[in-house]
Amino acid sequence: MKTAVFFWLLSASLFAQELPDIRSIPPDLDVPALIAGPPAAGKRVKVGLHVLYLPTDWKPGAKMPVIVELAGNGRYTNKFGDVSTGLPEGSNLGYGLSAGRGFIWLCAPYLNEKGDAIAITWWGDAPTYDPQPTLKYLRETVKSVCQAYGDDSKVVLCGFSRGAIACNYLGLYDDETARLWCGFLSYSHYDGVKTWPYPHSDRESALVRLKRLGNRPQFICGEGSNAQETEAYLRPLLPKADLTFLSTGFRNHNDAWTLRPSPVREKARAWLQRVTSGRPADPKP
Repeated sequence: MKTAVFFWLLSASLFAQELPDIRSIPPDLDVPALIAGPPAAGKRVKVGLHVLYLPTDWKPGAKMPVIVELAGNGRYTNKFGDVSTGLPEGSNLGYGLSAGRGFIWLCAPYLNEKGDAIAITWWGDAPTYDPQPTLKYLRETVKSVCQAYGDDSKVVLCGFSRGAIACNYLGLYDDETARLWCGFLSYSHYDGVKTWPYPHSDRESALVRLKRLGNRPQFICGEGSNAQETEAYLRPLLPKADLTFLSTGFRNHNDAWTLRPSPVREKARAWLQRVTSGRPADPKP
């Protein structure tokens, strides 16, 4: 068994090294600069501790689908030059998935234990990592944005790295939070696959949260063989669930892959349109 695991890890590592770097593909999108002022079509602004972007085709009175995004851990760098700031303004997934049209893009923060500042790593403060201030802010912000601009029946939660784990850990933490979402997109990592430094990251606790998913769809992707590792964990638990597993096709742990053309980005966009249109999943081949 140990030998088999070793060779699986070795092949996964080699696979990741053979994949292209995202910088080998020129971006076809640039995230709009963060500016001061009230929300408006085509503008990305800071509102309290979160960042809000109204798409270029938004008009007053319109109720549009919403992408809610959770960032990766901050203070992260790797040998490929990938960086994560841990701040809402550093996020890229939602803009790449929507190309700035058709979806409101809300980048939500994680909060410290007092709830008065952004947590750069995980949520709350060590060693308790209390998620309640973050959950409260998340629920209130999503409801506020939907009341003003969005369709509360078409809210998709997505996240990168820490945010991918948080799609279930926070997004399905309790019934009140879980009912906000019509679908989930997790990029790189997944709740329950590994244990982490915060409480209740074990598989038994993750399964309790997973029960709140119901029949809602999830798009699960990652660099290298990351998504396949999640599939090996999740498929036996939810064999009939509406789950999509794909590699990004890049080696990078970097959410800027959605700012570049790729087959997986096209599939993610098609999935997003399907989830927010209420259409059923395509039949399995």
